[in-house]
Amino acid sequence: MAYRHTPERQARDRAQREHVLQLALALVVEGGFASLTMQRLAKAADMATGSLYRHFAGKGELAAEVFCLASQREVEALQEALATDGSALQRLRAGIERFARRAWDSRQLAWALIAEPVDPQVEEQRLRYREAYAELFAGVLREGEQHGEFRVSHPHLVAACMVGAISEVLVGPLSPQARAQRSEAQVEDDLQQVRSTLIHFCLGALAS
Repeated sequence: MAYRHTPERQARDRAQREHVLQLALALVVEGGFASLTMQRLAKAADMATGSLYRHFAGKGELAAEVFCLASQREVEALQEALATDGSALQRLRAGIERFARRAWDSRQLAWALIAEPVDPQVEEQRLRYREAYAELFAGVLREGEQHGEFRVSHPHLVAACMVGAISEVLVGPLSPQARAQRSEAQVEDDLQQVRSTLIHFCLGALAS
């Protein structure tokens, strides 16, 4: 007869798993996915390394779940920005500004989500979330097209181009090398340049 955990034990396991995920995310925020090891996580959680495997099959699965946890927050932040009052053009601008600002506010995490070399399981989720960002942008593009603000024949393709442009322009300034070489004042100047360039590039061709 198979052993069944009690509801109380299942609740404790879920709570412990969520706690471990939050600790893992904190490690990634601090040092990227390269700093996320089962040994370091076990130490942070004050538990045996082997106990982690009760919750995660391995480092790849753990990293993928951490990536999803962090990326879902970014999707929700972008969705919130795009849902503000104003024209489609104004809301797209707000979305781009929010994306760039959040990247700058947590540069190590942004680098980890956008460009850090990762396990295949994480890369699979990275592609999935790029599609999620693109779909949010595409929704606003369709609204703008319907109201005569934009001339966009293929909103989903244009949205994918926007996500690609945003990600690509952030890679250089967010890289570990750039962060090590730039002062905070220079980093803030970089943000202003990136933000204005993105807005000009992404929105300049959309206004009718």
